[in-house]
Amino acid sequence: MKKGKKDPLYKSFGYAFEGIFTCIAKERNMKIHCLAVIIVVLLGTLLRLSVTEWCICLILFGLVMALELVNTSAEAIVDLVTEERKPLAKVAKDTAAGAVLIAAIMAAIIGAIIFIPKILELFI
Repeated sequence: MKKGKKDPLYKSFGYAFEGIFTCIAKERNMKIHCLAVIIVVLLGTLLRLSVTEWCICLILFGLVMALELVNTSAEAIVDLVTEERKPLAKVAKDTAAGAVLIAAIMAAIIGAIIFIPKILELFI
């Protein structure tokens, strides 16, 4: 490939999908996020979520999983740059992981707000 020439668009998408699948295959937390998505989709289908509730769930799926991809990327870059334990490397890794954690906690709270009343209706 010549300098400055970009790959065709389909190859760019291919690289992006390769990154997603690599993260799913290698990162335990991404597997947990995927399992959560499956459970929410099954439960949401069973409880007949509204269009708005589905949109909220989809936004949260995307947010948490995208942040996990960014976190994995940050960890890989830090590991590529140094194998030594350095304070700034720790800050980079910990703050990227913290971003995922905040999003996951908020997604769980929002999920509870959506799902708990619907589940309670089944028993009342």
